[in-house]
Amino acid sequence: MSDLMTYTAGTSIIHRLPAGAKVLALAVVSITTVVIERPWLTAAALALAATATVLARLPRRLLVKQWKAYLVVVGLLGGYQWLTDGPAKAFQVAGGLAALLALAGVVSATTRTTELLELAVRCSTERVGITLALGIRSVAVVYDLARDVRAAQLARGLGFSLRAFAVPLVVRSLRQADGLAEALIARGFDD
Repeated sequence: MSDLMTYTAGTSIIHRLPAGAKVLALAVVSITTVVIERPWLTAAALALAATATVLARLPRRLLVKQWKAYLVVVGLLGGYQWLTDGPAKAFQVAGGLAALLALAGVVSATTRTTELLELAVRCSTERVGITLALGIRSVAVVYDLARDVRAAQLARGLGFSLRAFAVPLVVRSLRQADGLAEALIARGFDD
């Protein structure tokens, strides 16, 4: 598994913030960006994400690794939105997603998973805690799956084809989700 969404020790101001404050800020930005469709809000969310990233003082190698994963998804989504709904909608959707991915990356890299789980359990039930942890971890899992699919394509000497990349990625993601669902059911999370 990659260390894309793994805690990175540090003493930055973002590291020292309580987990609750970071998650609340992420939730507010997420809801605001998705519900209120305004380009200036997308720009503000991107500026906030950039500021948080700088203040977190994360290692450059981690940021490069995160953004290599994010750019594929953001680029594909932005390109699709550009073709179907025009540049303004593309900026709003892809920019909003980029801001949220960056902020989620900062939160996960500056907050121990145990702190996130404790927060979720304090605020609600154990299931919410598990859901939060799984959601955070899923970004890294899909990144690893995408990397494996691309490595397999390169090993076969294939060039890049969106269809040849997307189909195996979706199939592997669904298999991963099925395996996870079976594991959760086996542990009594089947309500």
